[in-house]
Amino acid sequence: MTAPIVSVKALRKTYGKPGEKQYEALKGITFEVAPGEFVGIMGASGSGKTTLLNILATLDQPTSGEVLINQQNVANLKGNQVADFRAHQVGFIFQDFNLLENLTNAENIALPLSLQNVSAKKIKPKVDQVASQLSIEAILDKYPTEISGGQKQRVAAARALVSEPAILFGDEPTGALDSGSARDLLEMLTEVNQEQHVPVLLVTHDPFSASYCQRILFIKDGQIGQELVRGEQSRQAFYQSILDTLGTFQ
Repeated sequence: MTAPIVSVKALRKTYGKPGEKQYEALKGITFEVAPGEFVGIMGASGSGKTTLLNILATLDQPTSGEVLINQQNVANLKGNQVADFRAHQVGFIFQDFNLLENLTNAENIALPLSLQNVSAKKIKPKVDQVASQLSIEAILDKYPTEISGGQKQRVAAARALVSEPAILFGDEPTGALDSGSARDLLEMLTEVNQEQHVPVLLVTHDPFSASYCQRILFIKDGQIGQELVRGEQSRQAFYQSILDTLGTFQ
């Protein structure tokens, strides 16, 4: 049996010091993401979905529980281990792109490899390959200020994929895009997931974005309250199922 790419067990996160007023953001969350799976996490503002994503991406530490990514316990990582883990195991697409405007798009894509001290000779073919996969070869020599929002998000996706991560995280990646660019990005993520078998974990509040997932976990008050599996449904039918579930879940 193939091991899950992500395994979360009894995960809790509490903010505030003992003896003072505390806030429990995550209350014992347990779930798994299988290799090649496209999973969505949905929840209202304050539900705990961003806290969960930050812990998975090693940007925050859990109070208790276990988080295994590619069979590695990320809660136990210290110092340089965290940086190495992020560089090799995790790709991250942010809502606001997080591109450096003083670097060309090619240099932005290459940044994770440059930080790993990969030689320039090896970096260029990797950048060219991922740019070809995402159809952005024509804008590699331009700067982020010279391209559209949709193109910026493709550059950000290329940067996330260039180091061949074990999993790709998306934090509301369509939030700053118009509807056409959002659809374009979601179709590209689906293609990467299906053709390259890169597992994707997408945090979103948008039912349209979520309809591209194979499975959705709904978080409310720091707990997974419901799960929805697409199965054989069309994307349009799954979209309606998501709307129906949100109507009863909020």
